[in-house]
Order: sequence, then C-alpha cells, then structure tokens
Amino acid sequence: MREVFHQSLEDLQSQLVEIADLVTIAIDKATRSFATSDVALAEEVIADDAKIDALAVTLDEQAIEILARQQPVARDLRIVVTALRVSASLERMGDMAEHISQLARLRFPERAIPKGLKGTFVKMGELDVEISRTLSELLRTGDLRFADTIRNADDDVDELHANVFEKVLSDNWKGETTATVDATLASRYHERFADHAVAIAKKMVYLATGDWQVSEAEIALAVEQQQELGHA
Repeated sequence: MREVFHQSLEDLQSQLVEIADLVTIAIDKATRSFATSDVALAEEVIADDAKIDALAVTLDEQAIEILARQQPVARDLRIVVTALRVSASLERMGDMAEHISQLARLRFPERAIPKGLKGTFVKMGELDVEISRTLSELLRTGDLRFADTIRNADDDVDELHANVFEKVLSDNWKGETTATVDATLASRYHERFADHAVAIAKKMVYLATGDWQVSEAEIALAVEQQQELGHA
C-alpha cells in the first residue's frame, strides 16, 4: 500500500510538470503572436487553454482523493497540499497566456504592441518564457537554485512593467486610448504571469523546508544540503 501511495505522489509531480510544460508552450506562442500579429498562433493558445484547465482539474481531483483515502501527514501532506496550490497557479499562468493571445486576435490584422514599446514587450515575453522553462525544471527536479533564478527574472519583469506604465503616463505619450489600454493590459498579464511563477517557487521552497518564512541564507543552506544528498 505504501508503494501505491508513493506512486500516487510521484504521479502528482509528473502531472504538474506536464501542465508546466504546456504553460511554457502557451506563453511562447502567446508572446510571438502578440509581437507579430500571428492570429493562427493566438488561436492555438486560446484553444489549447482548455487542455491546461482539464489537466489541472484532473490533478486536483486526484490530490483530493489522496487526502480522503490516505490521510497523509508531515511531508506527504505538504506534497499533496503544495500540488493543489501549484496546480491553481499554473492554471492562472495559462490564463495569462490566453489573455495575451486574445489581445493579439482582437487587434488583428494590426499589431497589438503600441509604437515605441515593441522592444519592451519582446523582452518581457522572452523573460516570461525563460521563467516558465525554469519553473518546469524546478518542478521536475526540486532543485531550489531554480527558485532563485525565477525570483531574479521576476525582478526584471517588474522593472519592464514599471517602464511601460511610466511610458504611457508620460506627457510624451502619443498613443490613442486603445493603444494605452492594450499596453497596460498586456504588461499586467506579463507581470502577473511571472508573479504566479514566483508564488510556485515559494511553495516549492516550503515543500523542501517546511517553512513559509525562509531567508535567502536558509534557502542557500537547503541547496547545499540537496547537493550533498545528490553526491552521497
């Protein structure tokens, strides 16, 4: 029975990685569709979001069944609860990618990126794609070094997000109302996408340490311990 139980926990991890990989594909397509007005890519993201949602629901149902049947405690309980919370954040990340694609489709055949902001949005898109790929590796390996990478990249996204708002609120901004709305919405979607990744990274740190309030020094110690175990 314990082998079956632990296999169920491993299945939860595998499903989280599967969802995270789909989210990476979604944000990659979404940012490219937004930058190039590729409506076909946008439609793919919008259609495929239903798959992300369905996988998240399936994972949640399995996690709840484990809680009901196995009544896990200690670390096993943390794994199941963390899986539920991570699933919810991944689903929201998929939604952010969908929202970006919806903006691209809405403005087609025109470009949704306002003049003067293309470079900023291209960079935000690249950062979100990299964050998503790193998140998949974090979920796949549990290596807390990836959590630091995500947090640092999120700081860069936040800075670009602030730059967008500074630009559209400046006296030099000549964009029409539609362009202003598109810029602020898209920037917010990118920023929230990265925020959800950071939230997941924090949950993975909690899973490894059992503590929500963990300092950077304590995370570094946990990383060292992981490395020592890996070489043992």
